[in-house]
Amino acid sequence: MKAISARATKGVNLGAELVAADNSGARMVRLVSVKRGKGKKGRQMGAKIADFVKVSIKKGIPDMKGKVFDAIIIRLKKPYRRYNGERIAFEDNAVAILKDDKGNPKGTQIKGPIAREVLERWPSVAKIGSIVY
Repeated sequence: MKAISARATKGVNLGAELVAADNSGARMVRLVSVKRGKGKKGRQMGAKIADFVKVSIKKGIPDMKGKVFDAIIIRLKKPYRRYNGERIAFEDNAVAILKDDKGNPKGTQIKGPIAREVLERWPSVAKIGSIVY
């Protein structure tokens, strides 16, 4: 996985409720695990911006509810620092649902802004977004 150009902090824990910002049919999801994440023995994983995660659908269309999908974290409330010195924080924690593990998104558009770090690591997800911030 490509590195991001920010000193990102772990912003969400396992079990956190996140907004599904795309039009895939999900509205609210719960973070189940962090894929390809580095951790320490005995310590629970956390996720940061542009991480590849597994989520369970909590609210949305009935046939998606309860299913587990891969997703990318596109916005975080927790402030993180970019290498040019600025600090970035969004007003909600949001994900984009994926249809496969290559990074192809399930939806066709993303509501709201996307972090620039997502564009660096997942260009196919950022392509369907409206604003890259």
